[in-house]
Amino acid sequence: MGLVKIHSVLMAEDDDNDVFFMERAFKQAQVINPLHRVKDGEDAISYLKGEGVFADREQHPLPYLILLDLKMPRKNGFEVIQWVREQPVLKRLPIVVLTSSKEDPDVNRAYELGANTYLVKPVKFEGLLEMLKTLNMYWLMLAEKPSLEH
Repeated sequence: MGLVKIHSVLMAEDDDNDVFFMERAFKQAQVINPLHRVKDGEDAISYLKGEGVFADREQHPLPYLILLDLKMPRKNGFEVIQWVREQPVLKRLPIVVLTSSKEDPDVNRAYELGANTYLVKPVKFEGLLEMLKTLNMYWLMLAEKPSLEH
C-alpha cells in the first residue's frame, strides 16, 4: 500500500481574524491538510504560479483546494477565479468562495466565473467549525481529486 498524499489548502484572505479562526477550526476539526495563506489576490496568483517568494514547491505546494475571499486588496476574488479558470493546468482546481457577502450579484458572478461552491462566513465560531467539518468531509476526503498535470 502506497503513501497517501496529503493535499494542501490555499486560503486567500486579507482579514487576520478570519485566518486565526480558520486555523483554529482546522485544528479542532482535526483537518490534517496543511493550510497555506496569502493576503490578497495578487499573492494568490503568484502562489499558484509558483513565482517569487512562492517558488519553492516544498514550502508552497500546489494546493488541491482554494478557500477564496472575494473582497481583497490588489486583485479581488473574482479576478482570481477568472485567472485560475484561464490556466490550462489549474482550471480544474476546486475553488470554494468563503466570503461575508450574501448579495445575489456576487453569488451569481462567482458561479458564472467558475467557482465550485459559494459559502457565507458564519458569524459564530461554532458555525465555522461545522462548516469546515463538512468541507473537509466532502472536498478533502470524499471528492475525487482532479489531475493538475499538463
